Amino acid sequence: MKRIAVVGSMNMDMVVRADRIPKPGETLYGQGIKFYPGGKGANQAVAAAKLGGMVKMFGCVGKDDWGNQILDNMFSANIDVSCVNVLSSVSTGTTFITVGGGDNTILLNSGANECVDIAYIDSIKRELLEADIILLQNEIPQETNEYVVSLAHANNKTVILNPAPAREVPVEVLSKVTYLTPNEHEAALLFGDNLPVEDILKRAPEKVIVTLGSSGVAFCTSTKEIIHIPALSVKVVDTTGAGDTLNGALAFKLAQGSNLEDAIKFANVAAGCSIEALGAQSGMPSYQQVIDRGYTYL
Repeated sequence: MKRIAVVGSMNMDMVVRADRIPKPGETLYGQGIKFYPGGKGANQAVAAAKLGGMVKMFGCVGKDDWGNQILDNMFSANIDVSCVNVLSSVSTGTTFITVGGGDNTILLNSGANECVDIAYIDSIKRELLEADIILLQNEIPQETNEYVVSLAHANNKTVILNPAPAREVPVEVLSKVTYLTPNEHEAALLFGDNLPVEDILKRAPEKVIVTLGSSGVAFCTSTKEIIHIPALSVKVVDTTGAGDTLNGALAFKLAQGSNLEDAIKFANVAAGCSIEALGAQSGMPSYQQVIDRGYTYL
């Protein structure tokens, strides 16, 4: 089993359920508030670890109750958090999530995640490069991601970049990423609004993997064949963290030595399983749950 490093965000998610997402300027009654450890980085780490991956987390939290809860939760999932910086000068990142009508809205306050800077990466460089697969997302500073991608590329590491939340990424950085996992909106921002998904995939075979929400996921083989994998049929409870689950599961399956197509199929089922429970991490499946739900085409 190859080792997985996640460099990224750790947040406390504050989740309110409603019958539907409010319209701009509209007030609706919520159905209570719940607190869940989250953040795209932590979510990806938990997803991979719950499946059985060897995972180490890199990032920053505040020296506060939420930071302690996040670290305790990751430690209980068998994630190595020894390189996480706990900072007294800044609070842990927070996310405000409204869930309703099978969808969600998310508002992010970065907090300590802004301190995942180049100086921090230099301080943990040796430990980071012990990993075989490095997983990134966009909830830490862009310059940090670019630095880690270049560092990993120079040391022949597999790099998975989930470009979410959406923002532009320089072409030279994308060229050094092994796998890129945007959704349709993020793919349009990175490659151009006028390009169909199929054209984007054909420009980067076996590199770009586009998630399509309820329509599943698509990628292009080395022979320029577009493979579309339909979403798992599930009862949607909370879509928060589905993309993070897919990325963590993809890293896990690649760490097992699977080929790309099998890894994507496995990750697609894992993502489907994850939306059947409230909270990004609480619904993330075990390895056996994924096999039980997706055995017909894994």
